[in-house]
Amino acid sequence: MRLRHVLLVAQLSLWSVAVFGHGKVDGPVAYNDRMIEFPDTDNHLTLVVDLHTHSVFSDGHVWPVIRVEEALRDGLDGIAITEHLEWQPHLKDIPHPDRNRAYEEAKKAANNRDIIVISGGEITRRMPVGHMNAVFLTNANSLLDMTKALSQERDTDKFYRKSRKWPAQKAVKAANDQGAFVFWNHPAWYAQSPKGVPVITEFQLKQIKEQKLHGIEVINTGDYSEEALQIALDHNLTIMGTSDVHDLIEWDFTKKGVHRPITLVFAEQRDAASVRKALFEGKTVAVFNHLFVGKSEFLVPLIEASVVLSDAKYIPNTEILEVTLNNTTSSNLLFENQMPYTFYHHAPVFEIPAQGSIKLQIKTGEKLDEFTLRLKALKAYSAPKTQVVAEWKIIPLH
Repeated sequence: MRLRHVLLVAQLSLWSVAVFGHGKVDGPVAYNDRMIEFPDTDNHLTLVVDLHTHSVFSDGHVWPVIRVEEALRDGLDGIAITEHLEWQPHLKDIPHPDRNRAYEEAKKAANNRDIIVISGGEITRRMPVGHMNAVFLTNANSLLDMTKALSQERDTDKFYRKSRKWPAQKAVKAANDQGAFVFWNHPAWYAQSPKGVPVITEFQLKQIKEQKLHGIEVINTGDYSEEALQIALDHNLTIMGTSDVHDLIEWDFTKKGVHRPITLVFAEQRDAASVRKALFEGKTVAVFNHLFVGKSEFLVPLIEASVVLSDAKYIPNTEILEVTLNNTTSSNLLFENQMPYTFYHHAPVFEIPAQGSIKLQIKTGEKLDEFTLRLKALKAYSAPKTQVVAEWKIIPLH
């Protein structure tokens, strides 16, 4: 997590650059309550990334510079604009032959800014293939068989029909040949899976077996798919969370009182190479607002780092231990007591608000020199319907 500073910047000047310019995003971004914040763990830096977004270069409705500005306002460490390669509804107005343009525009807008811009594209097919994102591409054009006739096509539907005739496995191979990280997008999307349940097909199974499909979205937009999580666990796929934003983040998430869905990447350093390495190693947790989904080996250290304990002491003349629990994240944290000891003044289930704190009073029965606080994180899932338990060692002041 990069260090956030409170910077005094005029709101009007920020929007004047973002709305009226198509070039570089200038100036710092003021700290605000829409920023997504999570602490580093003992062994890793915690990086906040959104690797599935769109702009006008496919079916989004904003210029890439806006995506960069939104990411900075949300406190993201990294972003990828992953345009549909085959689906081009703005083809008559933006008939771009180069599928790298959104990345190039975003990279230019983020020049000398504190954010990592990652190249990418979305392979867009009907089932049984579905949609897949490929990130860390060196050339997105290689994932599309852009013949001369296809490059001259200006009808969106005809372009889509013609372009998807090129076998999807060739696009996946082209991505892998570039060292890309490939993940399965919105597998539970009802437009492709009417029951809202992911159906893993022979195509996906083949790509997984050949190690050409590396991750899966368990959270997309506002949907959390337990079935997708189970697929991730069964096939050792990296767990992903993405916004898949097409309009403004402000419209789709912020105005609704929620943060965008993101992936927390547990990396060695804050750079693109470390993000890529961590993704291939499966070191992620998907987050949407107050929901956490990931493997326990990464989820437990995150939850434990997210709560900082202070002022642990016994109330005078009692055997009641009082301790302050400080939530350092931008998410509310909901816990349930997992100890034989009960609470004084609190129910066994309690919530610590984002960036807030509570005082917990624990009836230990006797004054202890050392104590382990043990809580189940009720919105942190390591498997379908399975929440993780976190522990904190307490040495009370005497």
